[in-house]
Amino acid sequence: MKIDLNCDMGESFGNYKIGNDEEMLQVITSANIACGFHAGDPNVMCHTVQMAKANGVAIGAHPGFPDLEGFGRRTMICTDEEIKNYIRYQVGALREFCTFAGVELQHVKPHGNMYTMAQEDDDLARSILEVIATLGKNVITFAEYNSAISNMAVKMGVPVAIEGFGDRTYAANAHYIQVRKGPDKEHQVGLIERDVRLVKEKKIVAVTGEDIDLPVQTICIHGDTIGAVDLMRDLRKALEAEGVEITAAKNIVL
Repeated sequence: MKIDLNCDMGESFGNYKIGNDEEMLQVITSANIACGFHAGDPNVMCHTVQMAKANGVAIGAHPGFPDLEGFGRRTMICTDEEIKNYIRYQVGALREFCTFAGVELQHVKPHGNMYTMAQEDDDLARSILEVIATLGKNVITFAEYNSAISNMAVKMGVPVAIEGFGDRTYAANAHYIQVRKGPDKEHQVGLIERDVRLVKEKKIVAVTGEDIDLPVQTICIHGDTIGAVDLMRDLRKALEAEGVEITAAKNIVL
């Protein structure tokens, strides 16, 4: 059994610090780095790539809508050309910092509402994937199970890692339910047991009570979840105790 552990990061901006990237990078195997549109700036991007390299963490671009004030969480109606150029611009910037650091770009994970909308919107999913497909045959897309973008990636031959969220609940359609800030410390013990079962059995209990299939290859803990670093550290320890190998997505998908 293998699983990748990922986290969104590089979301600080100027004098504003968000998340605890330094500690999280000691636990995860893949980092989704903000590219400046919803969060991050050139200095933060460069520093985060350098830290990821130092910790042996695989690097992914985390592009979103040009919505700095709304943190990429607001709905934007964009043309196909606009979406493609937004992705090209952001991934291109992050990839240049990877080149400067002497590392490769492992994956692309759309951020915020772009990620959520691409679960259902075939046109948006296709626009995102057509750009990712130009980045190289080994650049992976992170996406939810049985979503428009994950299903389309398979049809297009774009490598895809199915992502689960270790700090969120799930609906019966196997899509996560967005709850800002995630669970408090009191409820995180149950999450560890649930997430270990998710990795081992590829199943999870939906909020409606039924057992659903969820064949994940990477698990995300959001950086702004309460106690995110401790939750990720405890999850990794529990998985390793069960004999699960923690490794970057490229070692699972490619």
